Amino acid sequence: MDIMEVDLPKPSTSTSASVVTDPMEGSSGTNNRFPPVTSQSQTITIKNDLNMPWIEKYRPKTFSDIVGNEETVMRLEKFSSCGNVPNIIIAGPPGVGKTTTILALARILLGSSFKEAVLELNASNDRGIDTVRNKIKMFAQQKVTLPPGRHKIIILDEADSMTDGAQQALRRTMELWSNTTRFALACNNSDKIIEAIQSRCAMLRYGKLSDEEIMTQLLRVCKAEKISYVPDGLEAVVFTAQGDMRQALNNLQSTWNGFRHVDSTNVFKVCDEPHPLLVKEMLLECVDQNICKAYKIMAHLWKLGYAPEDIITNIFRVSKHLEIKESLKLKFVQEIGMVHIRIVEGMNSLLQLSGLLAKLCTVAAMTEK
Repeated sequence: MDIMEVDLPKPSTSTSASVVTDPMEGSSGTNNRFPPVTSQSQTITIKNDLNMPWIEKYRPKTFSDIVGNEETVMRLEKFSSCGNVPNIIIAGPPGVGKTTTILALARILLGSSFKEAVLELNASNDRGIDTVRNKIKMFAQQKVTLPPGRHKIIILDEADSMTDGAQQALRRTMELWSNTTRFALACNNSDKIIEAIQSRCAMLRYGKLSDEEIMTQLLRVCKAEKISYVPDGLEAVVFTAQGDMRQALNNLQSTWNGFRHVDSTNVFKVCDEPHPLLVKEMLLECVDQNICKAYKIMAHLWKLGYAPEDIITNIFRVSKHLEIKESLKLKFVQEIGMVHIRIVEGMNSLLQLSGLLAKLCTVAAMTEK
């Protein structure tokens, strides 16, 4: 039988996430140009690690890693030490660590039984009464072998999106299976959860993270990922985040992936927000009662296509830290707030923003007198 000769393809020189190179290659004395054979599971793991969002890659696993809201986290740490945890509701703005805290609590309480004894649902998707009757009730009925004093945990994220019927059914389920199951609800607005559920839970409230706490975490990530940055770039990320750690990490990763350098210009290109330095210059022109120069900056921002709500929001953020007299700053904030109301109600034209500049110039002139 004839033997067909086939030329082997040369190995590709381009780097890929699926190719795993051996760090000891060449040390054994062999001249093997091909990468070592790896299993499919190893390749998939490396792909996932390279493409994983940083909000998941750097999600805290223990209470000590959680940033901000120290008093509330310490309260939950006390719950974990005694073992008998009540049903809890954690309310607060997005990106402050509500779900992360609950998952850390579940890991400490359940240990190796975490996967079998935890049910995590996003109530904004599974928010109807059928979910409570089927998924939640069936999980509560399951028998799971746990250490003494431990309970199964059902985590409901975005619980304030649940319908009233689903919440009423959940109330009854919480009563029936209180001996074996604990419920942990995370929500942005606790007022949308019925009082019957609130009275059965320990209420914990989270606040926005401070700029210092977000900056500390960003520096850790930059060091771990070996990111090229300048201080004003990280300050811009903190400014756009507004107390939301998830937003800060997303903006940092997007800027790094897009430009391979984190500075204020690149951050605001990615986040697509009016540059605060332009807004600050515009407000200072209003303080000097120079309406023409202030309007030129406003017209430039409008020409760039920014939404009126984004412009007025950034004007408010910058005005809070403007270095002017406190009495003048309070009047500025008052006028900005009135225009913000009109824009939210639908009067989102350049005329409203131009009128704001004229009003700020008038206020500045009256304050000097």
